[in-house]
Amino acid sequence: MAKQKDDINFSELTADELRVKVRENQEKLFKLKFQNTTAPLKNPREIRTTRRVIARALTFLRQKGVSA
Repeated sequence: MAKQKDDINFSELTADELRVKVRENQEKLFKLKFQNTTAPLKNPREIRTTRRVIARALTFLRQKGVSA
């Protein structure tokens, strides 16, 4: 997967910062899904990338031995 400008280096974040990222992206995902049901999104791939960011952050949290 090619790195993009907005890619975050999760390994440098603390557990609290990772939890905040997860929470923010879960809210973003909820809003995107809601918007997509009312009217099609211009970029529906945002849903996929947001899900992957959540999964990546949760993976790093688990690696650090901290629960979300």
